[in-house]
Amino acid sequence: MIPKTWPTVILALTVFLLSSLEAFAVFPIDSTQKVTIRSVILKGNYRTRDRIILREMTLRVGDSVRLSDLPGRIAWDQRNINNTTLFVTVDISTQLIPSPDSTRLSQLDLTVTMKERWYFVAYPVFDLADRNFNEWWYDRGHDFSRVIYGGHLSYRNITGNNDKLQIAFERGFLQRTVLSYSKPYIDRAQKIGLRVDIGYMTNKEIPYRTQFDKWVYVKSEETLRERAYAALTLTHRRGLYHYHTFDTRYTRYSVADTIVRLNPDYFLDSRTSLQFMALTYSYRYDRRDNVVYPLQGTLISGGIGVSGILPSDNFHFLDISAAATRYWSLGKHFYYAGSLRGRSTWPTRQPYFSLRGLGSSSDMVRGYELYVVDGQRTFIWRNSLRYQLFNVRKQLNWLHVRQFNTVPVAAYLTVFADAGYVHSTVAEQYQSLLANKPLAGTGLSLDVVSFYNLVLRFSGTINAQGKTGFFFNLAQEL
Repeated sequence: MIPKTWPTVILALTVFLLSSLEAFAVFPIDSTQKVTIRSVILKGNYRTRDRIILREMTLRVGDSVRLSDLPGRIAWDQRNINNTTLFVTVDISTQLIPSPDSTRLSQLDLTVTMKERWYFVAYPVFDLADRNFNEWWYDRGHDFSRVIYGGHLSYRNITGNNDKLQIAFERGFLQRTVLSYSKPYIDRAQKIGLRVDIGYMTNKEIPYRTQFDKWVYVKSEETLRERAYAALTLTHRRGLYHYHTFDTRYTRYSVADTIVRLNPDYFLDSRTSLQFMALTYSYRYDRRDNVVYPLQGTLISGGIGVSGILPSDNFHFLDISAAATRYWSLGKHFYYAGSLRGRSTWPTRQPYFSLRGLGSSSDMVRGYELYVVDGQRTFIWRNSLRYQLFNVRKQLNWLHVRQFNTVPVAAYLTVFADAGYVHSTVAEQYQSLLANKPLAGTGLSLDVVSFYNLVLRFSGTINAQGKTGFFFNLAQEL
């Protein structure tokens, strides 16, 4: 547990971080001189096709660009290529070729140098069945019977078009088999993408209700829940930063009579099975410098999903959500991020399995990692002030595998403060202590960011109820 002096420490560090900021100004360059892009040279993309990389760039051969605009455009092109997550490192260099006379523009050669990742990975799985490591450690007594084991196969960039094949075969706490294939572009214009998912899962231990904002489990030697689904997803990418997604999904659920006896509202009205078709549209504007751990940029998203569109469906559900996050560089290695998220679902009377508020997914008020707050409507406001401790790129010359011998590592000290609210009509039924009340949490974390999308977070928190804790997560912060 965190010492009682923890809130004082957080306050002191927050004041220190804020007081260390210095005013800064960026003075625009008055130069209106232009250059012409003569060539774009790609190096290091042994598997990745050129068109996948050029799709991410705004600078193209023949373009005339102001010199004052060039550094910013090069920086964003580099970020866009890096955000494909196909490469360990991406660097863009320039060479200026002066014009022999004043009647013609000078020319510029761009060289994009990349180091590709290791794309084919087959590895054993040893994962936790609980919502996060902290629930498993604190509430489940780090019980290794709650472990998922098996094997995953991930083959990325199969054809050089940033496509991906995934196969999962898992046993242990649950039994799950998943097959997925995605291709971001199936048309010549590189706008339309496709994804296909098929999955089957069974459980012998599941949460059948929530009590005091904690999941209550029941265990059996027989299968308690079965789920099968198939999904077809179409994506449309307009320009560089606008993403539209259309998802069609058929799902079939069934549970044992034991679950219905314990909670008749699990599927409502003591039903033991559900089947439904769902249609979901979502939009995302994503202009962040790094999708794994953003420091600058904007992310806006929203979606609407309708379940129960077929006459034979026995589950009807409407889900509307929206979120906006902004990331600022404050200078002197300081960064700030603020996020607003909201979600509302209908009808008011819902099956327990669909009644998910805060804590059951990545939507969480930090400081409440050990709690699940069920409800029909949720709201979150999250804030993070970060200080970059270091950001280095280590070259392991003794390792002769190019996909692994460059290791970028960065670390950030983060002070955060969150607020949230869950509106629930079943708070009394499930004896919730946190629903229909303002939630707030603050704390301090150390975030370590490395290659292959790895983010380690060690955080100490305190919430509005005075509960403190030390938590570990493998996750993105905002």
